[in-house]
Amino acid sequence: MAVNRRVLAASLGVAALISVGGGYLVSQTDESESTESDVVLDTPGVEQIPSIGTNAVVEGEPLAITTLLDNDGNELSTADLIGRPLVINVWNSTCAPCKRELPAFAAVHGELGDRVRFVGVNNLDTPEVNESFARERGVGYELLRDVDDGFASTAGIATLPVTLFVAADGTIMRQTGVLEEDELREYAEELLG
Repeated sequence: MAVNRRVLAASLGVAALISVGGGYLVSQTDESESTESDVVLDTPGVEQIPSIGTNAVVEGEPLAITTLLDNDGNELSTADLIGRPLVINVWNSTCAPCKRELPAFAAVHGELGDRVRFVGVNNLDTPEVNESFARERGVGYELLRDVDDGFASTAGIATLPVTLFVAADGTIMRQTGVLEEDELREYAEELLG
């Protein structure tokens, strides 16, 4: 069977022209037509990507007083945490940055844990996961659970991780997102004056 090259070339050219022209027309039609799924704001707003900036600013505020649970289900008031310099890290096992920073918390706790109290507050995991996940990353400090998000809600925490550096009198001196080990050490040492 012989192929007429001219007919083949012309057919391919016409097909390409139709494809390009049709694609252009479809793209122009989609841009100019409004659909019911369009959103129109009465007041212009700004898109906010979740970050530490999504959380309420609590620096200078007193630590939120609420109830947390230990891994055995015993209640502990956050008021009982006040009295010495305190570092509270709010995390959970599904948070990749939380996972990355836990070894830094373990290291700094090992250095300063006799002068600064470290507490991990987990808002998601079961007691077993809370314990095993943290311990596998070297964490030896106290682990608590915020099962009803009462602490997170009262402290205005919407995204994780969050670390609160709290003075002995209960005043939150600093609030951060993801921390490197050197930053964590510096901020914890600042609590010691």
